[in-house]
Amino acid sequence: MNFALQSALHVAVIMDGNGRWATLRGLPRMAGHQAGSEALRRAVEAAPDLGVTALTAYAFSCDNWKRPAEEVDAIMALLGWYLRDEIPRMLADRVRLSVIGRRDRLPDSLVGVIDEAEAATRGCNRLHLRLAIDYSARESILTATGLCGGGTNVTPERFEQTLAATHRGGPQPVDLLIRTGGEQRLSDFLLWECAYAELVFIRRMWPDFGGSDLAKAVTEFRRRERRFGDVPAPPIPVPVLGQERWLH
Repeated sequence: MNFALQSALHVAVIMDGNGRWATLRGLPRMAGHQAGSEALRRAVEAAPDLGVTALTAYAFSCDNWKRPAEEVDAIMALLGWYLRDEIPRMLADRVRLSVIGRRDRLPDSLVGVIDEAEAATRGCNRLHLRLAIDYSARESILTATGLCGGGTNVTPERFEQTLAATHRGGPQPVDLLIRTGGEQRLSDFLLWECAYAELVFIRRMWPDFGGSDLAKAVTEFRRRERRFGDVPAPPIPVPVLGQERWLH
């Protein structure tokens, strides 16, 4: 099946299970995060051929600041290394990078790399890779609500435009949300954008995630009927050799 010929998809991924993956192998947690960066690379490589035009990955939430300082510092360093190392590959594969979330609490060195990667890849158009760093959907929604003000003139369209400017989130509705690691919750990720997203939960830990896993999730998505609150489409009778069969 040629996925690329089908409708374009915005896929969001909660990359869960890095620490548990490492612990199960007797490795330090950072080994799991490093392996997770390789898994993200595999997902980025596989996405365009599956019809995915936007891929938003949850790299670091606002709540992750609660983790031990040593782990947070190591994650920030890993993110900076990943972005700098990926710039040539993103340019070759025409992958545009955007980072959504707050930047005022990030290390200056990481913000510099983010700016460099975003500027270098701005003209790429094969895949839009969006990394959520220091991101909270609830915080973004609250901020956008305050910027919109009160009254009855706040339409969903106006709110989405305001939300797009909040933490550089963008008003892109999510088609498919994937969470690895076996947990089944959204964890404050793209709550507005996931209003009608199809959800796929996978037990596999993120470092073990590969292109075939992404393909299976997309295949599952394609099998589902998205009604957006409407009723199912009526079956269409098609005559076959004097008989009728029903097509949905």
